[in-house]
This record gives sequence, C-alpha cells and structure tokens, in this order.
Amino acid sequence: AKLLGEVSERTGCKMLLAQKAFSNYDCYRFFEPYLAGTEASGLFEARLGAEEMPGKEVHVFCAGYRADEFEELLQYADHIVFNSPSQLLRFGAKAKVAGKSVGLRINPEYSDVETDLYNPCAPGSRMGVTGDLLGDTLPEGIEGLHFHTLCESTSYDLERTLAEVERRFGRFLPHVKWLNMGGGHLMTRKDYDVEHLIALLKGFKERYPNLQVGPEPFARKEY
Repeated sequence: AKLLGEVSERTGCKMLLAQKAFSNYDCYRFFEPYLAGTEASGLFEARLGAEEMPGKEVHVFCAGYRADEFEELLQYADHIVFNSPSQLLRFGAKAKVAGKSVGLRINPEYSDVETDLYNPCAPGSRMGVTGDLLGDTLPEGIEGLHFHTLCESTSYDLERTLAEVERRFGRFLPHVKWLNMGGGHLMTRKDYDVEHLIALLKGFKERYPNLQVGPEPFARKEY
C-alpha cells in the first residue's frame, strides 16, 4: 500500500483499488490512506467501495449495465464508464442528470496479453470502442476515457500501450478531464521497474496537463 501511495505522490496520479482483483474489505482500512478510491464492475462492488471507503471516489465500468439496477448504481458511483456509444445513448443522460462524470472505454487495438481469451484487444473484441469508429469528436458529455489492456504486466507493457493510445486517440486527449489506465499493473513484483513507471506517468502528464490520470494497480505480494 505504501508503494502505491509513493507512486501517487511522486506522479500526481490517482490510485484506485480494483475490487474485482481484491475485494477483502477487512483490509480496506490499510489501503485507504494511500488510494483515491475504488474501481467497481457493477452495483455490489460500487456499494462495497462506497460503504467501506466512505468519502473516497467510486469509479465504475461494466460491459453491460442492467436497466433495473442503474438508478441504484448511480447512488454510489462518482465516475461511470460506458463500453460503447450505444450504451452511452441508453444510460448516459441519467448519469449526467445525476451529476456523474461520464467516460467511454476505448480499445487501443494493442495488448501484450498473449492468450486471446484474456486479451481485451483481440480481433473481434467488443471491449471498448476503436478509434476509427469515433471520427474527429467524442460523443457529447464524455469527460474521460478508460482503457484496460494489461494483466500482471510491467511498466514497459504500459509504455507500449500508451504509445498506441496516443496514436489512435491522441486527438481527444487534450479535450477530456481524465484517463483511467485500467488494472493489471503488477507493481509489487520484485523485478517491476517502479522508477520507469514514475517517469512514464510524469512524462505523460507533462504532455497532457489537463488530464487526471488514474491507474488501477494490481498489487501482489511475492513470497
């Protein structure tokens, strides 16, 4: 937890607890001082984050939101990410009326994940929207972008992904408020290059000072 806090302090980035990877709420009090909030994949994770880390941000991404749960979900979410423009059309207005910061998941069409089953950027993937489908402007009301391409990955994997994000979506980055870099950052692995990560994030923020950047680190103790 202290490592995450150090990276956050040195880069100005927000760190989020990816609850799908770790939802042992008995330990949340240990992480809370070092994190900006939690990331949820649905209603119950959003409620868990709001109740167990009160006063912290709750970020939500779900590939398919349920209409009968959406209004309750909005009671807990601060930032909510939609998987596609059509999903945005269906639920976006309610989120904006409720005062939520709305984002769109993007697919940079690149990932170091070798197994297609776990690769959100594999050919034919429906996870996020590709750059060619967006044209020159984002849908109205979008304040942030979100991508998730990593799985127990290194800072060098992130560097290669960010290069593709800038190449395919760079035209939008000066015009949004935040960028969520998703989970899968295995910062606690012994050979993880934390200094490279810090330099990478600082350099990215220098290029886009308008952006609040927020990775969802996946922390694992190596024995």
